Amino acid sequence: MTHPARTIQPQAQCDVFEALASRRSVRAFLPTPVERATVEAILTLASRAPSGTNIQPWKVWVVAGAAKQNLSAKILAAHEAGDHGFTEEYQYYPETWTDPYISRRRKIGLDLYSLLGIAKGDAARMKHQFGRNYSFFGAPVGLILTIERQMATGSWLDLGTFLQSILLAARGFGLHTCPQQAFAQYNALIRAELGIPDTEVIACGIALGFEDASAPENRLVTEREPVSSFATFLWE
Repeated sequence: MTHPARTIQPQAQCDVFEALASRRSVRAFLPTPVERATVEAILTLASRAPSGTNIQPWKVWVVAGAAKQNLSAKILAAHEAGDHGFTEEYQYYPETWTDPYISRRRKIGLDLYSLLGIAKGDAARMKHQFGRNYSFFGAPVGLILTIERQMATGSWLDLGTFLQSILLAARGFGLHTCPQQAFAQYNALIRAELGIPDTEVIACGIALGFEDASAPENRLVTEREPVSSFATFLWE
């Protein structure tokens, strides 16, 4: 039986400027349920994202309830055992790190661990914290984004516009998100659990739900570079 998305009003409306400014990666969620109709409405809005010649190369696998719990339990068990059981399907980070990128990466890690009281070198607590990715940080809804393996680099750019559109649309409903490339590490396990065909690459996951404002990790504020540091204006 199909469940067509119905039009529903955002629970906490915000304009596009507020959505852009308030969007951030939340790493602790409340167990408050999110209606399926809300998720469908978010995906309907996100589907307006641009793509080359309108090919719309994205696919989404939505998990909630027992399906999400079962998936998380299996990935967490593999994570605790140190068994990825995968061949990485695409390279996310550069093989050689240089500044300013490595400095930015180190800073966010240090800032997050400081908020959580995790000391430098505490490998056990670091591993536990990273493992929280696989419970979608407690969010009631998880999304797995995939793309056909035959698609080229341009379609991955399109997938990025779709991903960002999901994150922004969620803000219109008073929800927060966390995009999670960490799920790609367990692509074989996820594919088997959800029945995702080999023709699709598992790109990332997204946690979706209501923020737990009491969680210390949600006080993390990431810095952004000023426009002058990354934009060149040839303005005449």
